[in-house]
Amino acid sequence: MRKLLFILACFLIAFLIFGLVVYLLGKRPEKGALQITSNPKAQVYVDSKLVGETPLCLCEAKDMLNSGEYTIRLVPKAGNFEPFQRKITISPKVLTVVDRTFSQTALSQASIITLAKIDDKNDAQISVISFPTDAQVYLDSELVGQSPLLLKNITQSDHEVKVIRQGYKDKTVRIKTVLGYKLETVIYLGIDPQIATSSATLISSPSAQTVATEEKITILSTPTGFLRVRETPNTAGAEVGRVNPDETYDLLDEQSGWYKIKLENGIEGWVSAQYAKKQ
Repeated sequence: MRKLLFILACFLIAFLIFGLVVYLLGKRPEKGALQITSNPKAQVYVDSKLVGETPLCLCEAKDMLNSGEYTIRLVPKAGNFEPFQRKITISPKVLTVVDRTFSQTALSQASIITLAKIDDKNDAQISVISFPTDAQVYLDSELVGQSPLLLKNITQSDHEVKVIRQGYKDKTVRIKTVLGYKLETVIYLGIDPQIATSSATLISSPSAQTVATEEKITILSTPTGFLRVRETPNTAGAEVGRVNPDETYDLLDEQSGWYKIKLENGIEGWVSAQYAKKQ
């Protein structure tokens, strides 16, 4: 009798352990992959932890990230360029792709591409967001609208998305749509250096300076929700204030990729032309 009870007890314990293992396995977070490229090469930090340098692909099962939100930071290994930092979302069984071309802040370009599940398993969608906004969006060489833009009922195939805005360098990304998913594309446009140089030459004359003081700029949307005002027209300049999207300021001066404004408290400073629109 005791032997039977002992066997039953062992069986019950084994059953409970097995059930616990199955439960824990079912609770394991699903993972997604992350691929990052840059020019020049950059060190890659994920939530402040150094994970390698570009080109980087956390694509093997042991390297993948748990699904969720992360902050990535790219620190270029060459050139005096400002690091690139953004929040990204890793989705289960999905590859998120980040690409950054470093230059002087207003001239830099970047793209972030990922997939998000949608309810309709027979539909494929493309979302295009650009900074600055109101850029023309071409899909496979056909103009389809202005950013921000959501395209539905797209064929499951390889496509080319091109984003164009006057005064900025064109940005082209190649994508592949999947049924049941929305392909999310975020594009950061860099100012066209030829136009930036022309603007700097133009305001060097006294007459051009007079015209500039009569103009205004409007702050555009930024990834951080605000825009830093700097003491000098470069990313190394000390921060003297912050402005918010949709606010309007008098344009005091202009240099390659930068606007000089005057804040309500009387402080003057420079903001990146990448996130400001001249009126």
